[in-house]
Amino acid sequence: MKVLTEMDVRNELRKGGHIQRFVVPPGTIVTPAALSYLNENKIELVYGEIESGVSQGEKTKKDERTEEFKPPGRFELLSVGLRVDEKPENFTHLSGNKLVPKTHPRIKFRGKLDSLEAQIIWAQTQMAKAGWKEVVAHLEEVLSVIRKILRAEVLSEPIEDFQLFGLSYEDIREISHFPKKFIGVDHFMPSCEMGEVMAYLNLIRAQIRECEISACEAFYDEFEGAIREDILKALNRLSSALYVMMCWLRAGRYSKGG
Repeated sequence: MKVLTEMDVRNELRKGGHIQRFVVPPGTIVTPAALSYLNENKIELVYGEIESGVSQGEKTKKDERTEEFKPPGRFELLSVGLRVDEKPENFTHLSGNKLVPKTHPRIKFRGKLDSLEAQIIWAQTQMAKAGWKEVVAHLEEVLSVIRKILRAEVLSEPIEDFQLFGLSYEDIREISHFPKKFIGVDHFMPSCEMGEVMAYLNLIRAQIRECEISACEAFYDEFEGAIREDILKALNRLSSALYVMMCWLRAGRYSKGG
């Protein structure tokens, strides 16, 4: 499916000189800039094929009647304001039949969640080989929450407060803020001397933070502020949960074979 840009229009006009009608094939996606340029130059945009014996930009009455009753396309391109029958390769589904460019902030956020899932699964496979069974089980709980977040975002469903490792939202927050009180270890900065498992957990924690930042960009409205605070809160608690796991590891709660 062809996309008509302002540069395409300018190039065509250089070749053929000024015209009153600009004819494009049915289904062509016209960018806002191209449409604005045509309007500024008082050139009518016409969808339809050029027939033999008909001058450039002209159409038969039959064509016009046929086009008048043409049903709208199956997909709606939100950023362009058009409906098309086929999904362009550089667009993807936001929800239902609504398409957006793959660079849309919400699509970027979904990509971050996808990468996070892949990172957790890879870490689980490595730790399972080494016998860190409880760490793998706790990461499976984290993975389950991430998938709930993705589902809630795609389907525009709310996220209910969840438990991780038998702990509530507030429990996780409190323990992560005061690890000395609840776990017996002070706040710390991870290092390579702390081992491979600590490195895995810290990497996952950092990637959850990246997802949280991406969500802030995707779900911010300049008039309404944050519009999916439930997603932001869930991601914030997940990063705290990973820090709690790191503290448990440092305190010796986790061990190989357990």
